[in-house]
Amino acid sequence: MSVTSNADAPGTVSGARSVFRLPFLRWGLVALLQLGLIAIPLADRLQVQMTGTVVPLELIPVDPRDLLRGDYVIINLAIGQVPANLPGGETVEAGDQVFVGLTRDGDKPAEPAVLAKAREQAGSLAISGTVLSKSEEEIRIDYGIDAFFLPEGEGRIIERLETARVLLEVSIAEDGRSLPVTLLVDGKAFRSDSIF
Repeated sequence: MSVTSNADAPGTVSGARSVFRLPFLRWGLVALLQLGLIAIPLADRLQVQMTGTVVPLELIPVDPRDLLRGDYVIINLAIGQVPANLPGGETVEAGDQVFVGLTRDGDKPAEPAVLAKAREQAGSLAISGTVLSKSEEEIRIDYGIDAFFLPEGEGRIIERLETARVLLEVSIAEDGRSLPVTLLVDGKAFRSDSIF
């Protein structure tokens, strides 16, 4: 004669607990998945900021307003337009993913030195971008850095400054990914977009 326990039978207290645990487990997994999806871009940004090389770049700011987020400066990097005769420029076409090798001279803004389709051909410091257009004179490149958000009212200050007084420090990772870090005015930090 075998004796069976009713402890795990459906309808018992123990069986009811396992049924109730399943929905909580599902919702917990959904919550973890959502948190993971939120954390991925933040982790990518943190990696670029922590491992990247910070270089100043020239820009031409324009000041629109975003009613939901305050002021922001549209970033038009000077290296967004490189000479068509830059070494490697003859090999690229509109739509190509490229790496722009940069040279630095002290605290002066970094300058484009070479264009390459492969990261290893662009030198020790290179920023990645996409070729927007190519003419006989210049190649226009988008680096994905198009805005720098500021507290409300500060965008007007930047708009009134001479372009030569404003620089943007950008962190560039080894693989060419980049993000804006600090807006500089007269060589001093005006506003930081750093995670820390």
